[in-house]
Amino acid sequence: MRSPDPGQNTWLCRVASARLPAILRSAVAASIALLAGYQLATHITDFGAAGSEPAAQASSRSAAADTGTAPEAISPIETLLLDVQAGDTLDSLFRESGLSLVDLAEILQLDTARQNLRILRPGDTLSVRHDQGTVLELERDIGIGQTFVVQRNDTAGPVFRAELVSLPLERRVVTAGGRISSSLFEAAASAGLSEKAVMKLAEIFAWDIDFVRDINTDDEFTLVYEELWRNGKKLGEGEILAAEFTNRGGRFTAVRFEESDGRAAYFSTDGRPMRKAFVRAPISFARISSKFNPNRRHPILNTIRAHQGVDYSAPTGTPVKASGDGKVIFRGWKSGYGNTLILQHGGNITTLYAHLSRFAKTSSYGTRVRQGEVIGYVGATGLATAAHLHYEYRKNGVHLNPQTVILPPAEPLRGAELMAFQTTAQPLLNRIASRQTALAANRPANR
Repeated sequence: MRSPDPGQNTWLCRVASARLPAILRSAVAASIALLAGYQLATHITDFGAAGSEPAAQASSRSAAADTGTAPEAISPIETLLLDVQAGDTLDSLFRESGLSLVDLAEILQLDTARQNLRILRPGDTLSVRHDQGTVLELERDIGIGQTFVVQRNDTAGPVFRAELVSLPLERRVVTAGGRISSSLFEAAASAGLSEKAVMKLAEIFAWDIDFVRDINTDDEFTLVYEELWRNGKKLGEGEILAAEFTNRGGRFTAVRFEESDGRAAYFSTDGRPMRKAFVRAPISFARISSKFNPNRRHPILNTIRAHQGVDYSAPTGTPVKASGDGKVIFRGWKSGYGNTLILQHGGNITTLYAHLSRFAKTSSYGTRVRQGEVIGYVGATGLATAAHLHYEYRKNGVHLNPQTVILPPAEPLRGAELMAFQTTAQPLLNRIASRQTALAANRPANR
């Protein structure tokens, strides 16, 4: 806004003096004075407003200068998450991320680091905190309950130190179950259970139920198991605490119990171990391609030749497990059996595993193996038309049908351990009973 013009005001006064009566001259003069004062006041106000912000900024700068503060520096320390892809190695991950290879070499000098870092699997994640490539800390989760931590050592000695750290877990007890309409895996998935839980369920009842041959539609199952949580996030499933399986009208119940020696096992409601001396099948969830048959016609020789075992069809490389504790008394090529392994068990019982593609490194001749230990892998060696396992069970040299032979029992719990087991089992059995009641309410009315 322009400032008032003094010359213009003087001219207006002269005009008013010459042409207007005295009274009017007085009024006009007053108005002119008021107008001039208003213009001057407005000009001063506009100038003050325009200059207020720079003044405030200057005041602020002055205050900052008085305190002596400086702009906050950005820390060079950062954390990288290295997602492992197929073909990745520690060396390639460090190179791609600009991390120190000298630090990597120092880390791998530690025995625990070599054990927990050398083998990487797709999907693994490594967390590395570093300062411009210099490694300060590295972490890798080892399972659900542990993480492996490497830290730069601030004291004398090795450059790095490493340790396994236990992670706090919340264990929630959950009950789930279902009825089989098409397959056990589909029924379990509908109940919110993983394939891992199904495999564990099959292991618990493997001595009483052949999960290859015996599973029918309308079979029912109930599980009481642990869910593992941390910081409000579900990490996976823990142990199955109790389970019940109704199969072909028979009901099988198992409860997990830790014995006085610290070993955990599953027992029936009367304290008898679910574990027998042998399992029904040495291979999990494989189709039976040929049953025990003394009068079978051989598919290659085309002659009547007794089939004194059971054939399980499975892809080459499928693990084969020892059906019972025993000692390897034969390992090698055996005529039409191809690669064959024979175990000697107590009670003058032997089991034979034939047509293997290869043997497990731990099942060399003369070694002792435990029930469930992998001893070989499915193949098609010898006289075989396709990949499968041929399995035989003999007692006193006589072939018996592995599917129907009565398996030797194990010793039951007694005394104080039986009482402790019953105390542990009762609340779990109550959970199963409640779930079974719910299943019964949902059964079709015509059953």
